[in-house]
Amino acid sequence: MRAGTEKKLYEKVRSKNLAVKHVCEVGVWLPEMSNILDFIIKDRLRTTLVEPDPKSIAAIRSYFKDYPNVQLLPYAAFDHDGTLELVQRNASTFVSTLPYSPAQVNDHYQIKPEDTFTVECRRFDQLDDATIDLLSVDTEGSEWYVIHYLKSRPLVISVEMHGKSYLNPYYSDIAAWMAREGYEKWYMDKTDIVYYKKGAFPITGAEKRQLAWMDFYVRFRRFRKRLFGGNKAGK
Repeated sequence: MRAGTEKKLYEKVRSKNLAVKHVCEVGVWLPEMSNILDFIIKDRLRTTLVEPDPKSIAAIRSYFKDYPNVQLLPYAAFDHDGTLELVQRNASTFVSTLPYSPAQVNDHYQIKPEDTFTVECRRFDQLDDATIDLLSVDTEGSEWYVIHYLKSRPLVISVEMHGKSYLNPYYSDIAAWMAREGYEKWYMDKTDIVYYKKGAFPITGAEKRQLAWMDFYVRFRRFRKRLFGGNKAGK
């Protein structure tokens, strides 16, 4: 998620008059940057936040201490229950064993031992009670491990899928899951694709045109970055 886009998801969802009761964000980072912040503060909706970084956990607990509607689960979402090595590169925290992450592709970052730390991890089906209506996932390349084990079938799912030269390493898996489970692209920005459950609400002609334009823009930008940036990661 890019800074400055925090309110867009809220405004778009509210414009469709969706009956959203339970919202969830996986990969929060800073609480004030949460992609679902307005749902938490304005609407006081039931909220599940999943975040493994100890610094972020402390900040989230402090920021939302007066919000009993917020439940924090201090884990990384992955393919097993146990422990997991993460790497922190500025605002990017990612699983060390991923094929590649945004920081590695866009910043040519190479993992350093001093940037790694170990956290507890859970399969997402251990964290999901099957009632999530809106899900936002930004885990720097491991989004698939949330989607793959998702028990809920939210009305709206926002997933970080691209950014500059970066393309999610599990893009095809996520796209195939969305198609199989009856989801379609609603809109997208420079980093995220927001899917909706087909039939949940009507999509306007203007939204379709905006989606087509942004899809072209993202593809063209990635092509240009690779062409002139000489990037080798993520091919």
